Amino acid sequence: MVINIVIIFTTAVVLVIVWFIRHQRMLRTKAFLMREAVRNGDFTFRVPSKGMFFGEKALTDTLNDMENDIGRLTAQNEVESWEKLTRVLTHEINNATTPILSICQAFLASPEIHATPYHEGIAAIQDTTKALAAFVDSYRKMTQIQKPEPEEIALCHFMRGIACMYPSLTWSIDIPEDKTITIDSDLLRHTMINIIKNAVEAGAKSIGVRWRRNLYISNDGMAIPWENARDIFVPFYTTKRHGTGIGLSLSRQILMMQGYDISLAPVPQSGFHVSFIITGFEKHLL
Repeated sequence: MVINIVIIFTTAVVLVIVWFIRHQRMLRTKAFLMREAVRNGDFTFRVPSKGMFFGEKALTDTLNDMENDIGRLTAQNEVESWEKLTRVLTHEINNATTPILSICQAFLASPEIHATPYHEGIAAIQDTTKALAAFVDSYRKMTQIQKPEPEEIALCHFMRGIACMYPSLTWSIDIPEDKTITIDSDLLRHTMINIIKNAVEAGAKSIGVRWRRNLYISNDGMAIPWENARDIFVPFYTTKRHGTGIGLSLSRQILMMQGYDISLAPVPQSGFHVSFIITGFEKHLL
């Protein structure tokens, strides 16, 4: 009898030790995955807390929230830095082009220059300078976004309105009818148009919009290479021959002004090649 009790007790202790070791290895693996996600700039990664004790679960949830906050602050600092740089560059370039235009206009108006070989060259300088000024002016919008006027909107109804603007695309909208969010509808519309426009230019035929605690906008266009994925929100960055490189960066700036953020999902939603995630909705529910 005593031997049986000893055997049962020993077996139980061994099982507890084995379970404890496996549990600790699982925690170590999850910690490693989170650390690598942060190092690689993937702030959408979440460590699952299922099967953990309440203390471990609370700590894991806190780490997930911290990772989300780190990602948002990092993106916000990037946006602010690019905004300041853009403001300085546009100001300095305008200061340089204005006198050049004035000088060109003065020479072209001079009878001594008219109908001489110099006229064509000065006209070319003037046209090039005007084109540069117009180019710079197009980026001025990066620092002149209208002040947001948040309102409560029905998200599903809003997205159906966006879908009506692109009847040639196949749309799949999976959002609860009663789901509402607080945001500036005009600025959100501008953001959606930028995303859909990029998708169409990448050959997309289908768009999927799904609500899964956050908003996912997916398309079946050309996948974004991993080496380009981290730069797509950088102002002026573009892989298109005639692209401006401000669409996605402007969209991120618009959203961050209102407490949201947008990022490229590391793994697209099922059935699509590219997925963007708009996050930050939980802050507006507090």
